[in-house]
Amino acid sequence: MADTTFEIDELLSDGITNTPPSFVRAILKAASDPNVTSFAGGLPNPISFPQEKLMESMERVVAERGADAFQYSATAGIEELRGWIADRYNKRFGTDYVADDVLITTGSQQVLDLLGKVLLDKGDGVIVEKPTYLAAIQAFALNQPVFREVELTEDGLNIEELNEALDAGAKMIYLIPNFQNPTGLTYTEEGRRQVREALANRNIVVVEDDPYGELRFEGESLPYIGGVNHPHGVIMGSFSKTVTPGFRMGYLLTKDHALLKALNTAKEAADLHTNVFSQYVVYDYLTHNDLDEHLVKIRDLYGKQAAAMVEAMGEYFPANVSFTKPEGGMFLWVTLPEGISTMDMFDKALERNVAFVPGDPFYAEPGKHSTMRLNFTNADEDTIRDGIRRLGEVIAEVVAE
Repeated sequence: MADTTFEIDELLSDGITNTPPSFVRAILKAASDPNVTSFAGGLPNPISFPQEKLMESMERVVAERGADAFQYSATAGIEELRGWIADRYNKRFGTDYVADDVLITTGSQQVLDLLGKVLLDKGDGVIVEKPTYLAAIQAFALNQPVFREVELTEDGLNIEELNEALDAGAKMIYLIPNFQNPTGLTYTEEGRRQVREALANRNIVVVEDDPYGELRFEGESLPYIGGVNHPHGVIMGSFSKTVTPGFRMGYLLTKDHALLKALNTAKEAADLHTNVFSQYVVYDYLTHNDLDEHLVKIRDLYGKQAAAMVEAMGEYFPANVSFTKPEGGMFLWVTLPEGISTMDMFDKALERNVAFVPGDPFYAEPGKHSTMRLNFTNADEDTIRDGIRRLGEVIAEVVAE
């Protein structure tokens, strides 16, 4: 038999070949040393996990649901949980969702994957914030679209750039209006109005990703942009930041049932349905406990951690380094003087046992950037202060070069 070597590269799709692996995953591995203070991951604080209450729910589900908790189920998700989600949004935002407007997914990341599969062909336009959530770039890139970046400002989107991107053509716009990942910025009420007006007469799917909306520790809640009132509006949500990330429990809400049917078909082809046992456990937890009471504890914790990081940066970062001051969520954004590559700076920081995420992966178009994302939710206040002090020393050295 001939000794023939076949290369798998010849068989891989263009989509996967041109989609980079998650840079954050590589960073988390590099920062896994227990001596490293990591501001890199988007990890909720484990203190916020209601472990005892979830154990009670697991036991109750096994005792009361029996075989149903271990059987195949509907692709859309169990009706009880979908109804609970619809009711919560109706109470919070005055909407009129019903269970049939909800699709339960394997984490909100699956929503991004399904939207890409259902909407995007090679060369189709998709509008994203600049910068935007790196895993959204990764999910959409598999379908080889054309990314149309629109500058994110402190008020929202640059409206002139948004109109140019819309005129150039796009099937979908992806927005994170509350405590944006990576910047921590929140669109103002006026900023939301301007974006809403720009999208009003466009045949485009408007996706608002809101995993952090209930983690507001300052200010007042603001209305959605188009996710609840545009003909093709989609709201994305998740229990990862409010209950537990390990269950991978996300969802979407939309009144566009033609789009929902397509998403349901794509999900059926992907995994048949989301973990049924986890759905029942989450539903049981939500109906036997006060989620709002639990959220107060998380908000209080994250508010103190964010304040500790902002205060430390004000003390230890050079004056020509700016940073955002989030009103909620899990992240803030640091901007160094132009020309300094935070990607090049990462190894220097790791030598000082501190890690962050360089800004580069958060831009759809490749290039070197002088920005970085910091997570403040997975370390106590003293650890945050010490880590920021060491990071400030690294930044000062790089800025002075």
